Amino acid sequence: MRLTRFTDLALRVLMRLAVIENAADQVPPTTREVADAMRIPYTHTAKVVARLQHLGLVEARRGRGGGLAVTAAGHLASVGGLVRELEGPGDVVECEGATPCPLAAACRLRRALHRAQEAFHESLDELTVDDLVTAPTGPLLLGITSR
Repeated sequence: MRLTRFTDLALRVLMRLAVIENAADQVPPTTREVADAMRIPYTHTAKVVARLQHLGLVEARRGRGGGLAVTAAGHLASVGGLVRELEGPGDVVECEGATPCPLAAACRLRRALHRAQEAFHESLDELTVDDLVTAPTGPLLLGITSR
């Protein structure tokens, strides 16, 4: 299974924000600072942050002392749940698209791929965002700076 670029960016942004928040000497970054440090286009980062805010996983504070922060729900969010939410519903293969597959009515492959997709999600269910930023990943994320 392959994640969309959007889901990949959302997970990486959440990880970056979670590790910054846990570090004593770090201040909440702006969307621009996260984009620059993670080498992600600003427009993509802004869309990801907006979606994460909508999901209640990230909080954006304006003004002096503002910046982005992961909410309590964001820290404890299941990675499997996030992937399901960000990827949206759908199967690994498109059987009912513009050119429907003639095997759709009795296909065993579609069911097998659906089970594999669920197993993939379930394997991620036990992980939280905070789990993703423990050592050695956390220190590495803190060391990433813009060019």
